[in-house]
Amino acid sequence: MWPVRRRRRLKRPAHRPRYKGPSFNRVLPNVLTMLGLCAGLTGIRFSLDGQFDAAVIAIMVAAVIDGLDGRIARLLKGTSRFGAEFDSLADFLCFGVAPAFLLYLWSLHRLGGVGFIPSLMFAVCMALRLARFNAALDSAPAPKYTAGFFTGVPAPAGALVALFPIFLGLESRLVGMQWLDTLSHNPAVVALVLIGTALLLVSTLPVWSFKNFKVPAPAVLPILLGTGVYAAFMLAEPWAALALAGVIYVGMLPFSTRSFRRLRGEAEAMRMGEDAETDETETTAA
Repeated sequence: MWPVRRRRRLKRPAHRPRYKGPSFNRVLPNVLTMLGLCAGLTGIRFSLDGQFDAAVIAIMVAAVIDGLDGRIARLLKGTSRFGAEFDSLADFLCFGVAPAFLLYLWSLHRLGGVGFIPSLMFAVCMALRLARFNAALDSAPAPKYTAGFFTGVPAPAGALVALFPIFLGLESRLVGMQWLDTLSHNPAVVALVLIGTALLLVSTLPVWSFKNFKVPAPAVLPILLGTGVYAAFMLAEPWAALALAGVIYVGMLPFSTRSFRRLRGEAEAMRMGEDAETDETETTAA
């Protein structure tokens, strides 16, 4: 009989091998930012093909993604300096370059080289606004009452306001209003909207960020009903709803400034009261 050969048992490692690298929590927000960047680039491609409605949708998709990636990063505790810089670069292209390029092809190209000036100004102001935001990350902590405010109009909202003429033009094609289509293609109107939005981007206006925004209890039900009505309006007339959103946002800026000044006044009054109490205590002790 042939001798039976025993199989050698392979020794398993005592511990699983651990791979070096960032966790998935840190990668997921950057993946979302990459998708938003691709949406902005796709919007530029659609505008070159004359598909302005598809270009606007691509920019709006980038805006939705931009609103999600930061919140998801904070939720998963995956924030990083790389993610912040990458997000700013993607915002510059999606909300600075793409809308300016789109509006130039929509109307401003009729003015030749002069028509490029508003588009150039908008893109430059968007870059300055994002650079100021990144510089503020490394500065000294701001007072607590500034936590719920942006300095100047944020990038996605600026793109929404700047695209207002295109919203009107696309809506006029649906309802058959020729005068509205002519107005939306007027280079002077487009230039005025673009330059005005560029100035709002680099302004020092305090703008609600809605991060720590508290809704009064009596206003909860009206807000829910209003949101439902607006959602129905969005499904029925999407371009008119987007144009209305831009008008409402600009209309909220004075109220945002008033709210900021009220909070700043309350903080200064509280600080002066604390200083007075400190001086009185020191005088009594002396």
